[in-house]
Amino acid sequence: MNVGILGAGQLARMMVLAGTPLGLNFRLFDPAPDACAGALSALTLGSFHDTQALAQFAAACEVLTFDFENVPASTLELLEVTHRIVPNSRALAMTQDRLIEKKSCANLGIPVVPHAPVNSAQELAQAIFEVGLPGILKTRRLGYDGKGQVRIRAAAAAAAALTALHQAPCVYERWMPFKRELSLLTVRASDGTLGFYPLVENIHEQGILSVSIAPAEVSAGLAASARDYAKRVAEHFAYVGVFALEFFEIDGALVLNEMAPRVHNSGHWTIEGARTSQFENHLRALAGLPLGDTQAIGASLMLNWVGTLPSRAAALSVPGLHWHEYGKPPREGRKLGHATLCARDFAELRSALDRLAEQLPDCAPVKLAQFALAEITACHQPAPSSQAQSADCANRSAHQ
Repeated sequence: MNVGILGAGQLARMMVLAGTPLGLNFRLFDPAPDACAGALSALTLGSFHDTQALAQFAAACEVLTFDFENVPASTLELLEVTHRIVPNSRALAMTQDRLIEKKSCANLGIPVVPHAPVNSAQELAQAIFEVGLPGILKTRRLGYDGKGQVRIRAAAAAAAALTALHQAPCVYERWMPFKRELSLLTVRASDGTLGFYPLVENIHEQGILSVSIAPAEVSAGLAASARDYAKRVAEHFAYVGVFALEFFEIDGALVLNEMAPRVHNSGHWTIEGARTSQFENHLRALAGLPLGDTQAIGASLMLNWVGTLPSRAAALSVPGLHWHEYGKPPREGRKLGHATLCARDFAELRSALDRLAEQLPDCAPVKLAQFALAEITACHQPAPSSQAQSADCANRSAHQ
């Protein structure tokens, strides 16, 4: 089967690596001649707005998918007339507009943060009055990894925030104090079969994912809520492939932050830490193959390398560490690679992480991971030192 991928970044690269053993062949389409997946498969250069070039590209493919949700949904709608696209353009279009995404998910009974549309300074003032402070002003379209958003702590900062976002159509959201950020990866086959990976705990720095811990320590009820919300989305859109739902945990419940209609950064741990990776399962779904087991194998920790790469040799001296470089030149804010640390349980994982910290003493993601794992492993001690610790451990009581 010839699979066409629109976008040739690191997600496409990992799809090619996962799909080649399945006997799939890949073609890539991207406007950037140095797109990193181009080192692994044939790359066609062109604009995502060039429908003629895309139609010519698609003619050599049996199915199309994408690794980048800013491919114009209108373009995919045209291609969908004659070509199979996984997932469909309807799901993509919903996630390309933050306001429509929130309305759609709220209509499915999924809790979302209080918000209001903003198209002018007057509407922003009204939104702040109705939704409250502090808040975050986000462009409705094209924002990702912390881009296209400004925090507003006081009404006097509203005008400057709107100017910083170039007066673009926005959505204003109340900033909600949350315990942690969680994400759920779901895969759906064309026959409706669903697979759920365990909930993952995520830590962000400057809007970019830095650390993922899998599986997250959550109650059975919280896990069931996440799966129920994902099932509603998947069935509503007749979704095929992998998608991610990103949540805030607030007062013991889940509130949706956003959806990603593709394989996702918070699922990179699945390459070594799950029975079947998110990339393989996405390709199985689009190829009509049976879905693979989504169960986690022990405990895993994903560390994102952003801007610069730490010492590969030092990192690989730690048993259980798996290294991934994307082949990109270094640049501030750019995802250059990741590492996944795998172990039988959280106690062993923390020990391995401490060894990694000795090798990479100045690595920010490692330090963040140490802080998070210290809290998690403390919950497994037989005698919590205080009532507060006991209460916090209760919130992390059940493995997925």
